[in-house]
Amino acid sequence: MITPEYCSVMARYGRWQNQSLVSAADALPEAARNADRGAFFGSIAGTLNHLLWGDLIWMSRFDGGAAPSGGIDTSAALIPDWQMFQARRSEVDARIVKWADLLDQAELAGDLVWFSGALNAKVTKKKALCVAHMFNHATHHRGQIHAMLTAAGARPDDTDLFIMPEDQTWQ
Repeated sequence: MITPEYCSVMARYGRWQNQSLVSAADALPEAARNADRGAFFGSIAGTLNHLLWGDLIWMSRFDGGAAPSGGIDTSAALIPDWQMFQARRSEVDARIVKWADLLDQAELAGDLVWFSGALNAKVTKKKALCVAHMFNHATHHRGQIHAMLTAAGARPDDTDLFIMPEDQTWQ
């Protein structure tokens, strides 16, 4: 289904896009970042927080790290302090890139079993499907954030995967 190389590319793409969105959001006043814009998670900041929460919950299942506090219903308020959010987003992106770079095909094989708070049930799915979902989930919400930023007058970078800088330094 997917390969370690795919995961590495998508981790880098995610980091590149997250940096773009956070930078564009940083140029807005706090009130504009927090304004309810009718999205499922309300605001730009709320949707960025949900995206971070989602990455953290999936990574806790993939690499055994700590899961974020709360559930989907509180994910938009994960880190209300903007500077703290920015630092944590950068740390999590580095974690995802490092994890993806160390993956081998055997680690993508088999099932992943976890308790889903969203379904209130134990779930068993193919691990590769879950990894693909993590990247897809992030792309979905980044699209929402991009639209909200554009509507707010900010200018995030282009989103096309094929123009991702290959010489980007991924710290």
